[in-house]
Amino acid sequence: MLAALLVASAAACSPGSGPGGLSVVVGFYPLQFVAERVGGDQVRVANLAQPGAEPHDLELSPRQVGQISDASLVVYVSGFQPAVDEAVGQSAVAALDVASVVHLRDATDLPADEGLGGRDPHVWLDPTLLATIASAVAARLEQLDPDGAAGYRDRATALTGALSTVDQEYRDGLRQCGRREIVVSHAAFGYLADRYGLRQIPITGLSPDTEPTPGQLASAVDQARRAGATTIFVEPLVSADIARSVADAAGARVAVLDPIEGLQGGSSADYVSVMRANLDTLRTALGCS
Repeated sequence: MLAALLVASAAACSPGSGPGGLSVVVGFYPLQFVAERVGGDQVRVANLAQPGAEPHDLELSPRQVGQISDASLVVYVSGFQPAVDEAVGQSAVAALDVASVVHLRDATDLPADEGLGGRDPHVWLDPTLLATIASAVAARLEQLDPDGAAGYRDRATALTGALSTVDQEYRDGLRQCGRREIVVSHAAFGYLADRYGLRQIPITGLSPDTEPTPGQLASAVDQARRAGATTIFVEPLVSADIARSVADAAGARVAVLDPIEGLQGGSSADYVSVMRANLDTLRTALGCS
């Protein structure tokens, strides 16, 4: 026990700062995007969710639990990945909970709350909130590595500027549209809808793998018809069967709207390019001029 305490004490004095800079462990892709953009070559970033995998259902291996324990910093969203919450809670690692940085919207009005505490974790789909997260990550990295503070600040400023450009593109692109309702396979797009004056109609709630009840399916079809929706949005990492059923019943087509929770392995896409692709898809579906 004494040996373990001595090791823990030594780790606390120099948290995960071995060769290659600080080690940053993140829960899923958008946080990886931020950590890599802000940290640059001063950090080593490990994503607990594998590329192309659905991060909601993450189960940690012993190796990944060790990664969390040994990290300089863990960046995560509490309530989104329970396994990460548990591992962080059981270790003395420095952690940044995104839910402590930005206010999570109330999701209790959505179908099937699925035990997520009535809070919607999908904050990254509002680029202005992701910019806030980037500033918080930079501040934490500065605390851990004061000598590298200027680099973290400069890169965070550059990323904030890029995200501001995306935000302006969305505001301009969605200003004049024939429809403002988006029918989505699961309720991941509430922040995006709130930011740009859209209304999200989810088939299921916050978790993409929850089976909708017959009543939820009927409600989604009815709302899609009343909204005159021409498109039902599906996701790259989730089966589109249910959304296709709603689309067939509502006389609509399906199109991909990516919640950017996990990008496919080997893809050259990143957060910014996928957000722009989503904007093009929205403009077509909503009849924007």
